[in-house]
Amino acid sequence: MEEELHLVNDLALILISAGVMTLIFKKLKQPLVLGYIVAGFLVGPHFDFFPTVIEEASVSEWSEIGIIFLLFALGLEFSFKKLFSVGSTAFITAGCEILLTFSIGTLTGYLLNWSLIECIFLGGMLSMSSTTIVIKAFDDLKLKGEKFADISLVVLIIQDLVAILMLVLLPTIATGKNFEGTEMIFSILKMVFFLVLWFLIGIYVFPTFFKRSKKLMNDETLLIISVGLCFGMVTLAVFTGFSSAFGAFIMGSILGETVEGEHIEHNLKSIKDLFGAIFFVSVGMMVDPKILAEYWLPILILSLITIFGKTIVSAFGVMIAGKNLKTALQTGFSLAQVGEFAFIIAGLGNSLGVMDAHIYPIIVAVSVITTFTTPYGIRLASPLADAIDKRLPQKLKDKLDNYAQRQNSVNLESDWKKLIKYYSVRIIIYGIILTAIWLAAVKWLYPFMNDKLSEWNHIVVGIINFLITALAMAPFLRGLMVQKKDIRPTVLKLWNDSRFNRGGIVAFTLLRYFIATTFLTLTLFKTFDWNAWVVILIAIGLVIILVLSSRTLKRFSRIEQQFISNLNSKDAIDEDRKPIRKGFNENFKEHDIDLTPYIVPVASEIVGYTIKELNLRQRFGINIVKIDRGKKHINLPSGDERIFPGDRILTIGTDKQNKAFAEFMRQQENLETELESHEDEDYENTKVALESFVVEANSPINGKSLRDCGARDLGCMIVGIDRGMDSIMNPDPSLVFETDDVVWVVGSKANVQKLC
Repeated sequence: MEEELHLVNDLALILISAGVMTLIFKKLKQPLVLGYIVAGFLVGPHFDFFPTVIEEASVSEWSEIGIIFLLFALGLEFSFKKLFSVGSTAFITAGCEILLTFSIGTLTGYLLNWSLIECIFLGGMLSMSSTTIVIKAFDDLKLKGEKFADISLVVLIIQDLVAILMLVLLPTIATGKNFEGTEMIFSILKMVFFLVLWFLIGIYVFPTFFKRSKKLMNDETLLIISVGLCFGMVTLAVFTGFSSAFGAFIMGSILGETVEGEHIEHNLKSIKDLFGAIFFVSVGMMVDPKILAEYWLPILILSLITIFGKTIVSAFGVMIAGKNLKTALQTGFSLAQVGEFAFIIAGLGNSLGVMDAHIYPIIVAVSVITTFTTPYGIRLASPLADAIDKRLPQKLKDKLDNYAQRQNSVNLESDWKKLIKYYSVRIIIYGIILTAIWLAAVKWLYPFMNDKLSEWNHIVVGIINFLITALAMAPFLRGLMVQKKDIRPTVLKLWNDSRFNRGGIVAFTLLRYFIATTFLTLTLFKTFDWNAWVVILIAIGLVIILVLSSRTLKRFSRIEQQFISNLNSKDAIDEDRKPIRKGFNENFKEHDIDLTPYIVPVASEIVGYTIKELNLRQRFGINIVKIDRGKKHINLPSGDERIFPGDRILTIGTDKQNKAFAEFMRQQENLETELESHEDEDYENTKVALESFVVEANSPINGKSLRDCGARDLGCMIVGIDRGMDSIMNPDPSLVFETDDVVWVVGSKANVQKLC
């Protein structure tokens, strides 16, 4: 009873102190995570002026639950489809940031005389930025939707995925006495195997379950079921040798793809906030001022490396991907902090006993310092980029512009690349499913059947075992071998283009048939003691039967259609809710179009002139799409609108065009390119953005010209049209809309909806 009372007292102390700190930090406009860490320090064993937590072990267990909920919530926000839809920029940036920061962190640990395993853990911790802090900073600074913000958020998603991989690999590295590269490869393959398998099963099962039980669901039952599934996956992950965090993340990513994903996320928020607060308070409890005073130099060094090193390597990655200096620096400063995954990795090192106790508080201190500096770094990025751009030699600027143009040029996917990708994906997915069925049969089905039917003839038992396994495998074996209609034109084109292509196509076909034959051969070997050639011939015969079987094809088609329907169910509902389609065509996106804000200086040459007189479209290629003048907001101003001192103008154009206009303005007076925050309530209602929609057959603008479609009357400007493989920028007013045109429009969302 006394121990239970201690736990209640500890929770009361933790939550009251955390609550007070959230109020203080909210008032100071600082991230609440820092408030929780400070609260943990105040109630921890290293600060004597306040009551101290008694049952630290119990609090540690609660914090473990906090990690589970944090990772579950992160999985709900995660999207594999979004990850692969952003193009190469985020992948290149994430690769540079993670690899280079990991290397710098490991080298720094070595120079600080830390052990090898501590250096590896340090590299892993420094390479992880904070999703929580970055999202909060973007919200506070009203930067969501900016190009660099989108890049940063996808980089953070990739980092989270790599962090999950680290949680799997680091224990193997830390505890392996004779750790070899083959063990690491096995660990990675094992993780990928279970990741794909659980995701495939989850997407096939759970969306269907939620659809059929929707009438029985309310907030209470949905919350209980989703949390139960989370802890069930955590148990399964631990059973198969992974961390609890990995299991929570996987179940979150599965449920996040269902139609109830957002609903679950909303219901879970309060629980996540509660246990997340306990986790961050437990982090603060480990901060020892004596250690901080003793190790002030490593803290300072690691903080500087995080702020400047991560900024530089991230910016380097963005520029390699073909973006401009401003976007690169903004992305770099956004990622220049140590995140919550660093605490989890540090806690893992402590629990494994491979890290010195002083490293945890050092990492917490570095995280606190870099969290404070992040918003200021983001604000600094734009003027810093302008200052650097001024001092760069013109030749270097031209080279950078030419490089960016080459990187952003549209390269059509070759037929061979398309075919290889198609076959590779099918071989991996169906190979994993077939492997899982075979392992389940060998490990559980065969021992169970042999035990229950021990009195039967062993050949009969073998036939039963084989038939059950083969029937389970049949639709997926057919899926592995079948060639779908959507790829047949590509195959025929390659086949007819050149005789040399035929060898590759035949090789891919034989490979798929060989894999199918191998699975059946292994299954036969596990059930019968027959001659190898007999087994192989039977397997080949079964493959031929499967290829010719229409029933197996129908069964496979139903399974695949159900999976695809479940996978896309969330997108289909979102599409119904949002008439403006957000699936921007990649060909047009590569033109790098931007909305850029400016404040017109008092002495500017453009003051007093009308937009028509300025002729900015001919001179610079840009258009003014909005003017903010005090409380007045003019969307899509007419050519007769005059420019006044202090006007906030919003222009649209490519990076190169905007840069040329900014240089023109800068020659007159130092110009701020950041819009001030707007306090007036109707600002959001008049806010313009770059939107897109597809012209449907029954669209009111279908068959009309740009001049007659009424866009100007609605306060909208059509800046581009994507038609088939062609992207038409600044289209002529006489151009007529056609069905399936992707139209790019600048205007308020409400008016764009009226237009389409």
